[in-house]
Amino acid sequence: MEKIELKKIIPQWKVKSKVKKLGRKIAKDYKDKNPILVGILKGSFVFLSDLMRQIKIPHEVDFISVASYGSEKKASGVVRLLKDLSSNIEGRDVIIVEDIVDTGLTLNYIRQNLLTRKPKSLEIVTLLDKKQRRKAKIPIKYIGFRIANNFVVGYGLDYNENYRNLPYIAKMDEKKSKAW
Repeated sequence: MEKIELKKIIPQWKVKSKVKKLGRKIAKDYKDKNPILVGILKGSFVFLSDLMRQIKIPHEVDFISVASYGSEKKASGVVRLLKDLSSNIEGRDVIIVEDIVDTGLTLNYIRQNLLTRKPKSLEIVTLLDKKQRRKAKIPIKYIGFRIANNFVVGYGLDYNENYRNLPYIAKMDEKKSKAW
């Protein structure tokens, strides 16, 4: 594996605190409901795992997986469904759980796909938002952190399937990393 220089931008304690806050807000907003959390694989699984423990109301979990064609660091907007939901979401309150929203092209595809299944409601929660890169208009109800246009890893986010295990968010140092 090539040597990558990382710079921590969101420490573990801030991530934990924000996830707890998001979980409490979702629990409050969905009181007396039984939402289904839909994690987008692979990146969201760490965030989803911690988030669901903070949502102190009944809820279910399911996953969807898609592939975006393009280079390693840039999505092309062409999306292919790899794993579909196991649950029927018709008439259900659905919350899409995403690790990071960048251009929004992949998330827009997933959102439009799920809307055709006639959920009662469909909202989005993301840990990270790169709003300045947005190419698709996406209504995001719950946002953890807005970040600058950096390539980030950690807390489920990867570079070539590495660094997902970091308990914090780090950016790749483009001046010191050969891979950038």
